[in-house]
Amino acid sequence: MSKFLKKDQIKSSWYEIDAKNAVVGRLATIISMIIRGKNKPTYTPHMDDGDFVVVKNAEHIKFTGKKYTDKKYYRHTGHPGGIKEMTPEKFLEKNKPDEFLKLAIKRMLPGGVLGKKQLTKVKIYTGESHPHAAQNPKLLDLGKLNSKNLIRN
Repeated sequence: MSKFLKKDQIKSSWYEIDAKNAVVGRLATIISMIIRGKNKPTYTPHMDDGDFVVVKNAEHIKFTGKKYTDKKYYRHTGHPGGIKEMTPEKFLEKNKPDEFLKLAIKRMLPGGVLGKKQLTKVKIYTGESHPHAAQNPKLLDLGKLNSKNLIRN
C-alpha cells in the first residue's frame, strides 16, 4: 500500500527555464510535469505537490514546421457564430508572446480546481530579468535534457 502525502509535508522549490529557441510543445510538457509534481517520488494525484517554474525569454520560443503561421487556437464567446481563432503569429502581433505557452501548459493539466491552482505556479516573462531572484531558482537546461528540446539556428 502506498503512502499518500499530507498537506504539511509539501515542500515546493523553484526552477528557472530559459526559453530561448525552445520548442513550444516540449517546453510545455516539461513545465506541466514540474508544476504537477510528477518529477518527484512523492507525487500524489489529488494534492498540489508541484514546484514553481519561472520562464524567461518567452518571446524567443520557436515552433517547428509551419505551425507559427498555420496552427490555430480556437475559443468560443458563447453566442451563436461566436467562434474566434488565433495563430501564434497574431499572439505576437498583439504583444502577448506568453499566451500560447500558457495555453499549451493549461491543456496538459487536469481540468478543474486543482489544474487552475497548479497553473498559477508558472511565471512567464519576456526578457532576461524576473522578480523571483530571491527564491534562488535552480536553472534547468533544456538542451541537456534532450537535444530536440532546442531548435538550432
